[in-house]
Formats: sequence, structure tokens, C-alpha cells
Amino acid sequence: MKLSVVIPVYNSEANIVSLIHKLQVALHAISFEIVLVNDGSRDRSEKICTELAKDFDNVRFISLRRNYGEFNAVMCGLNWTKGEFCVMIDDDFQNPPEEILKLVETAERGDFDVVYTYYSKKEHAVYRNLGSRLVNWITTYSIKKPKDLYLSSFKLIRSEVVEEIIKYQGPYPYIDGLIFRITKNIGTVQVLHQKREEGKSNYTWRKLISLFLNILFCYSSLPIRLFMPIGVSLFGLGFLLLAFFFVQWIIGPDPKGWQVVTAAMIFIGGIQCTLLSVLGEYIGKSFMAQSGQPQYVIKYNSGKDL
Repeated sequence: MKLSVVIPVYNSEANIVSLIHKLQVALHAISFEIVLVNDGSRDRSEKICTELAKDFDNVRFISLRRNYGEFNAVMCGLNWTKGEFCVMIDDDFQNPPEEILKLVETAERGDFDVVYTYYSKKEHAVYRNLGSRLVNWITTYSIKKPKDLYLSSFKLIRSEVVEEIIKYQGPYPYIDGLIFRITKNIGTVQVLHQKREEGKSNYTWRKLISLFLNILFCYSSLPIRLFMPIGVSLFGLGFLLLAFFFVQWIIGPDPKGWQVVTAAMIFIGGIQCTLLSVLGEYIGKSFMAQSGQPQYVIKYNSGKDL
């Protein structure tokens, strides 16, 4: 098997049939499979994907019990892939299926473990572009991503890397974070990016914020490291202020007591609340990771073994 195409599906009844047919045409020259993972869609996506798995021998369909999120759905799909290369593509046609062959050619030509795509022009909404920039900025410092590398969802991963990625069993998978734990042999290729043909993006502000927090607290110790210089700076500032008030108390005029107490309470209370919130995030994530919460629960699995 040359290629596995993993597609997380969510409320895609208007697109998914056309996407599968276009994939069959675009990739006809190579041996490939398609792994559809329904992430708790609320429309007819599950029924349509079930029929697609019956109609095409190279389509496998997995339906999850509820909505677990895009990364969890992709992780599920990766566990069922058999191709030498695995490509993740969204279900909204913003990445043309014909562009997949560019990723395969780039991986083979450069012997890359992973190939990311980038665009000359992105057709996302403004808030989505801003969210992407924020995520790319934080990943540059948290997972040591090269500054000029765009972490697109449309990417190719070699099967050996996939085998390592799926060893992660925690409930908060972040595919790009796992990739950079495994390899630095990364390639890039420019592809087209189209406007959505139907519907609207499933990436809301809420999901972007959740992704940001997931990266920050599950794949990096950056928050803890940031609070060290902040704490030292505040300690130094507090020491200087106390020294100033002490000198002022000696030479006059005396500082007002309520000013000193209020300032001290604000500084100390703010530091405590901030540190407690960071500590709470780590404890909460660690607890959930150790609690046995699954990445996904399969409702049923249809499709022929290839």
C-alpha cells in the first residue's frame, strides 16, 4: 500500500461524497486507501460514509461515539492506516485532492519523514488566520518548531513516524507536538488553498483557545519557565519598595499604612492566583491523562480489510 488518506469527518454530508470521488480520480495511478473517521457528526455524515465504505473497496469508515475533536479523530484514523505514507486532509475541499501527489513526490525526492504544506494565499476567515498565527508563534517556542515552518493540517507522515505517534495513549493528542518529539526531518511544499465549497468552518474561537491551551500545558514547560523570571522580578521590585518605605519611615514623611498594605496584598494575591491557575492546569491535565480517559471510543467499524 503506497498511501493512506485520513479524513476526519464532522457535519460533512454536503462534501464527503464528492471528495471521495475526486480522491479516487486524483490518486488512481497509485495504490491507496481512504480512512474516514466520523467525529460525532450531527447530520447525515455517518450514514453517507457507511454507504461509501460499502461502495468502494479502498474505503474504511470508523464512527466515533461522540465528538472528541479533530486531533483525536486523526489519531484514531492513523491507528488503522497501512500505507507507506499517510496524508491528513480536511473534508471541506479547501485542499484540492490533486495536491496530495505533490506531498508524496516531495517526501520521496527529499526522503523526508514529514511534509507540511504552505499556501501563497489562505482562504480562511480573518479570526482563523489570527488563531493560526498565534498557534504557530507559541509552537515555535514550546516545541522548538522552526520559525518559518507553517503547521498546516494538510500534511504527509511516513509510516515509521506514524507507528511512533500512535504509541501516545493520552486523551490530549497534538499531532504536530508528537511529530517534533520524534523527528526533525521535515519538508515543505506549496499547494493551492481554496474557499470552502459548502458550509462554514468548524474551527471556532472556543476550539482555537482549547488548542492553544492544549499545546501550552500538555506539550511544553514554557509557562513554568516564564513565571520564574516574573517571580524573581516581582521579588526584586518588592524588596526595593520595602527598602524605599523603610528609608522614608526613617527620614520622613512616613508612608501611609494602607498604601503599603494594599499594594502588598495586590502583588501577593495576584502572584498567588496566577501561579495557582497554572498549577491547576498542570494538575488537571495530569489527572485526566492518568484517569484512563480514552482518546476515542469506536461506535462501529465498517469496511473491507485491504
